[in-house]
Amino acid sequence: MNGHHPAAPSPAPSADFVLFDVDGTLMDAVANQRRMWAAWAARYGLDGEAVYEVALRTRPVETFAEVVPDEDPAACLALLHELEDEDVRVGQYEAFAGAAELLAALRPGSWALVTSNYEHRVRGRFARTGLPVPELVVDAAAVAEGKPSPVPYLRAASLLGADPARCLVIEDAPSGARAGRAAGMTVWTVNAPDPTPDSHRHFATLAAAAPEILAFSGA
Repeated sequence: MNGHHPAAPSPAPSADFVLFDVDGTLMDAVANQRRMWAAWAARYGLDGEAVYEVALRTRPVETFAEVVPDEDPAACLALLHELEDEDVRVGQYEAFAGAAELLAALRPGSWALVTSNYEHRVRGRFARTGLPVPELVVDAAAVAEGKPSPVPYLRAASLLGADPARCLVIEDAPSGARAGRAAGMTVWTVNAPDPTPDSHRHFATLAAAAPEILAFSGA
């Protein structure tokens, strides 16, 4: 006997950083989005529900091209921005249960927001619901390609100085999960009845995932 013991297997690496989607993940704004698109569609004489279904799977400029191909995209976007900014000020929405406690428990500088919305709206909604805002928000203006492209998540990792393989993505939507998976990150989905094909783990609610997120992040 030489007294040497076989090396213990290395533990699975924990995430250095957690990257959160916002709408549908931390903030319950689905009803607001549906109302906003209905108001937008009404201005163009369109069916709000049909337009919303398109908007769920495309970026706004692509939505306009599909539902009002003959209208000026800049005018379409200006109206959408007007409606969204109004919703930030007066709309009724709330953070998902456990969101504030989860974000407050994460190490400063160890998490970021990656959203298809715009940073000023995120900050407005977070201020109204008491959620802390991290140092980094990668929004629609920060990237040329939105989800399901991996670009938004890869940009967040780059700005944080993080290895994508050590990033944990928290998402609710298939396009976001696809973006995180394509970026080479671990993807967990929340707040949906079923997991997406691209999620590594799925939780029915954000609150159910919170202890696991904290453990995974080493917080």
